[in-house]
Amino acid sequence: MDSVTKRYPDGTVAVDRLSLEIPDRAITVLVGPSGCGKTTTLRMINRMVEPTEGTILLDGEDLQQQPVTTLRRSMGYVIQNAGLFQHRTILDNIATVPRMIGWGKQKSRERAAELMERVGLDASLAKRYPYQLSGGQQQRVGVARALAADPPVLLMDEPFSAVDPVVRKGLQDELLRIQDELGKTIVFVTHDIDEAIKLGTMVAVMRTGGRLAQFAPPAELLSDPADDFVEDFLGADRGIRRLSFFPSAGLELTTGPVVRADATAEQLAAAGGAPHLLVTDADDRPLGWAEPGDLTAGDLAAGRLLSFGRPFVPGTDSLRAALDCAVLSPTGWAVAVDADGRVTGVVSQQTVGAAIRSAHGAGDPGAVTPGDARAEEPGDVTKVAP
Repeated sequence: MDSVTKRYPDGTVAVDRLSLEIPDRAITVLVGPSGCGKTTTLRMINRMVEPTEGTILLDGEDLQQQPVTTLRRSMGYVIQNAGLFQHRTILDNIATVPRMIGWGKQKSRERAAELMERVGLDASLAKRYPYQLSGGQQQRVGVARALAADPPVLLMDEPFSAVDPVVRKGLQDELLRIQDELGKTIVFVTHDIDEAIKLGTMVAVMRTGGRLAQFAPPAELLSDPADDFVEDFLGADRGIRRLSFFPSAGLELTTGPVVRADATAEQLAAAGGAPHLLVTDADDRPLGWAEPGDLTAGDLAAGRLLSFGRPFVPGTDSLRAALDCAVLSPTGWAVAVDADGRVTGVVSQQTVGAAIRSAHGAGDPGAVTPGDARAEEPGDVTKVAP
């Protein structure tokens, strides 16, 4: 996009001299307050809105020189509430674009069935109608329909904003999974900075008046906002968000305070130096925390156990997730588990805090070395990996 402007007859400028290079096979997110020109920018890409000035090139070719119908059919388009045809079955909704570009009925339906599986829709839904599906399921149908003709470019206009937070998270995760498999060039519009940070390879923050305030990877955006507007838009907790880009893999865990529910008196005594013990079942899955004096050898589960909060997976989850787990724990210790939910150790708030200080000092999330920090409180049995 080279100096693209959209000016309406009444003089309103929706987008003002926007220059932007959207990377191939990545997710670029347009984010900003209402009225900043996000959706107008998106619609100029497939010429639902014609730019007043400037040039938009796709792989070096001017979009203005392409037939509008051909251009739009070459781009997937997903909107809020999916925009499905209510009189068509789910299978036929997904098969819409392949049929329009000349695919046979059987081939189109086979492609639709394949995409239902890819976006996580059960095959039993194929003959249902949109009103028979939940909001989240309808959005999945919308994504499948946009992918049906295998377009290289996918445009998404606040596609998940009308669903509840739990469903929204699931849809975001599904989009990232699909993108990892297919590698589309995606332009995604949202007003939610958390969604932009989670999904974006690159994030374009737009200010009111349709001007670009900053265009950067999420980690850079959080660490180095371009001006006060961007900083205010990111919010007061941008430091916490930035921790999402630092790994928890460098945290060395301790198993000293971890005991099984059938532990013997000797095993209890060996772990008795800690103020709290994490009790697990026979399969090493966490049950809860307890003070050593409240436990009875051979039947630890009978004690009064405190919640262990929410566990994290080292190497998969970030420092932000580890910190959240430690804060949620009534003991101040985060529980680490493997992919099967089995306890691999525990780590204290102090140790996580030391790793965070090291991460901020390292600056580059890819170069963070939590082992440069050490837990500071006396008697803390957890240490960070050297």
